Amino acid sequence: MIQRILIVEDDARIADLISKNLEAVGYECHRSPDGGRALADFARLKPALVVLDLGLPGMDGLEVTRRVRKESDVPILMVTARSGESDKLLGLELGADDYITKPFSTAELTARVRALLRRSTGTVTERVLEIGALRIDPGRRSLEREGSGVPLTTLEFDLLYFLASRAGRVFSREALMEHVWGSDRVVDDRSIDSLISRVRRKLETDPSNPRYLQTVWGAGYRFADTA
Repeated sequence: MIQRILIVEDDARIADLISKNLEAVGYECHRSPDGGRALADFARLKPALVVLDLGLPGMDGLEVTRRVRKESDVPILMVTARSGESDKLLGLELGADDYITKPFSTAELTARVRALLRRSTGTVTERVLEIGALRIDPGRRSLEREGSGVPLTTLEFDLLYFLASRAGRVFSREALMEHVWGSDRVVDDRSIDSLISRVRRKLETDPSNPRYLQTVWGAGYRFADTA
């Protein structure tokens, strides 16, 4: 089945470049030139992934991310400018899964798209985890807390399952970055801290006093093995 990708980019030249390269490797691409159109196209097309420029006219990419995340956990790949460090971090905080910085190579963009789609749809054989009030199912890539489903993005689930399946062990930020984003990705500490905060808000009754996802000062993070 051909996977559908929505490209949200106001620069027609860049949108055309992205579209042609992704279509060349077998994806079905649709383009939206602005945020309002993107939301309408997203609802209509139900894409498997969104490539989203943050610097859109009118409704920017951050607001698009916020609204999409209210409805769906579809992978979002942000396209950012080099000067957009704060926007990149806010985008990750709002639920985007990865980012690529302009100017970018089409080979890198294609690799990022493939990786996100593989992680969001791939077959997983790890065991189901039941810890305290939580049930984490890697086959369905789902989290239940006290019997109710909790929506997670691809990145959020990857981080949660990695730590929960290794409960009690402490992992540095660098180790978590390598697992979640890959060894070829340069990601700063704030990106992993932002991701941890997002998962805590969904996981914990009191995120300021976490029961499950704990900080080990000076060392990193761990998932409590006595939760």
